[in-house]
Amino acid sequence: MASQETWQSPISPGLSWYQATAGERPSYAALDGSRTCDVAIIGGGYTGLQAAYNLAKSGVSVVLIEACRFGDGASGRNGGQLGTGQRWWPEELEEKIGYQRSKALFDIAEAAKRHLLDFAREHQIEIDYVPGQLNVAHKASYERDFRQNAEIAAQRYGYPHISFMDEAETRARLGSKRFYCGVRDVGTGHIHPLKLLIGLARVAANAGAAIFEMTKAKTIRQGGGKVTIETDKGTITASRALIACNGHIGNLEPVTASHVMPIRSFIGATAPLDRHPAVLPGGEAVADSRFVVRYFRRFEGRLLFGGREAYTADNPRDISEHIRRQIAEIYPDLKDIEITHAWGGTVGITMPRQLFVREVMPGVTSIGGYSGHGVMLSNYCGKLYAETVLGKSGDLDLFASLDIPAFPGGARMRAPLLFLALSWFALRDKF
Repeated sequence: MASQETWQSPISPGLSWYQATAGERPSYAALDGSRTCDVAIIGGGYTGLQAAYNLAKSGVSVVLIEACRFGDGASGRNGGQLGTGQRWWPEELEEKIGYQRSKALFDIAEAAKRHLLDFAREHQIEIDYVPGQLNVAHKASYERDFRQNAEIAAQRYGYPHISFMDEAETRARLGSKRFYCGVRDVGTGHIHPLKLLIGLARVAANAGAAIFEMTKAKTIRQGGGKVTIETDKGTITASRALIACNGHIGNLEPVTASHVMPIRSFIGATAPLDRHPAVLPGGEAVADSRFVVRYFRRFEGRLLFGGREAYTADNPRDISEHIRRQIAEIYPDLKDIEITHAWGGTVGITMPRQLFVREVMPGVTSIGGYSGHGVMLSNYCGKLYAETVLGKSGDLDLFASLDIPAFPGGARMRAPLLFLALSWFALRDKF
């Protein structure tokens, strides 16, 4: 197997800055022969590994398989931002599902944030947490919405950590004239995602979960009260199963595949910003108001910048050049800066940008579609799944009750229709 520095994920393009700076990344054996267990888990990202840990520590026998290496998918390659609440602002959700359910989902997200930070602290996982996030408006007409967001968060959702930023403050905190206003959230922050993933795998294995890399699930079926998973390395027979593949569901299970669409997102890491102290002097993470979100942060002295103009399932020939052009739109002085690392990953999205949780066959639960908001939610949903199995909590039902329609067009037309729709939204972001 390639070294830590040169290992190229077979499912995600580019060598990430996270991989170069994460330290030791242990390898785990592939499945070797058939296994029987209480719960089988497909997918070794945050969701699957958190479920495995929380089940194993309670004495449940768990077998988890990952098609590649732990961290090759989105959990080890994402933007690292925790955010606050769900993918939509709480007032937007409130219009769709009412205040009571919106508030419950907001509270779950806050519990997810606390859980992630407490989990890392308890298990001595150094995730390089940096506090602070800025959400900024790329159109002047959004000012009223941003002002109201801070007020609503405090008054209706009991979250006093968001404050409105006028144009002058926004420019000062970003070191850029590109945005018109924004909100500053001091109750959240950003992390090194691969360090968290590596630590989580260690903790799950130490708790007694049988976790395997380089083991791809080929089929999953249910019958006779048992779930059978055929892999390229052996068969797993379990009483229950969790599908935690997110955007990497492929053709494994058709219900999930019709509701969770894979899209590509790309990130570049610049050379150190020693000569550019005005760029994000407070060290906050940033997400803008575009439908096709641009997300970036100053982290360990570099600018980590993510985003795309349109969502497709392909990989650009030159990730770094594409990212550099977007950086220059916001920071013209960085137009010639070196991009030392450039990489991509697959995000799972749903039509309404809300989490997909469903029992897709008897005893088989699927969780995915975090829609770019999964760092804290995926960790917590893995924990909630374990608590559901153990009969300790029904909080996962809040997500299961959401109306998540399938993407239109069937298996052949979903991707082309999504490309057209999101290309339209990307065009609309420009005007």
